[in-house]
Amino acid sequence: MAKHEDSRPIGERIAANVRALIMSGEWEPGWKIPSTEDLIAEHGASNVTIQRALGILKAEGLLEGRAGSGVFVRERAPQTIQPASFMAPSDPGQPYRWVSEAAKRQQRGGNRIIQVAEVMPPKRVREILGLPGDGTAVLRSRVGLLDDEPAELVDSYYPADLARGTRLTDRRKIPGGSPTLLAEMGFPPREQEDEVAARPATSREYVHLELPSDIPVIEVFRVVYSDDRRPIEVTTLVKPAHLFKMGYHLPVH
Repeated sequence: MAKHEDSRPIGERIAANVRALIMSGEWEPGWKIPSTEDLIAEHGASNVTIQRALGILKAEGLLEGRAGSGVFVRERAPQTIQPASFMAPSDPGQPYRWVSEAAKRQQRGGNRIIQVAEVMPPKRVREILGLPGDGTAVLRSRVGLLDDEPAELVDSYYPADLARGTRLTDRRKIPGGSPTLLAEMGFPPREQEDEVAARPATSREYVHLELPSDIPVIEVFRVVYSDDRRPIEVTTLVKPAHLFKMGYHLPVH
């Protein structure tokens, strides 16, 4: 017998179970969900509790009510993002891969720059970049947009001696994105290592990602290496966990 019990309010438990059905694709996009009466019978809950659960999921954008028709799963399925698809420099004359990859999904990709500054980065970033205790790095912080909606919050750090005097220190967007610029500077991205975690959002993330409630986020801590495994970029990327999945294709040797 399990020693740990789910002490969350019943409405939140029901919402969590339904959310899992939507995220997994068991409840398909555009599908009409069971009636309130059926949900009451299935979960042994009151009408008030069921409405509370549905209200949570509507606020998250996972469900939508249609007057006179019922409640439906949102038309767009949760997206699986392939991080490796953004690593390579863009082809000549082409936009940053965030934009081109969005276009392949019939979406409009964009970025909103939050901050560009030379800062003292977190301890772990300093250690990876080989900086002294008081060493600095250039921070580029942005919100990645899909169809004008926040999709990710990205903080990227570059060694200051590498970035100074380049467009990495410019608040304007970089044509082709940072991978293209780094390659032009003689530091082509060769490898990346990702660490993936799920956790509650910070206040900053909650605001910039415009989260509808206290939902978890996916955090990707990424190190990008150039030739001779020189670390040229350290990035923390955060995405809303109720809207996105991270996909990885790894060859088996």
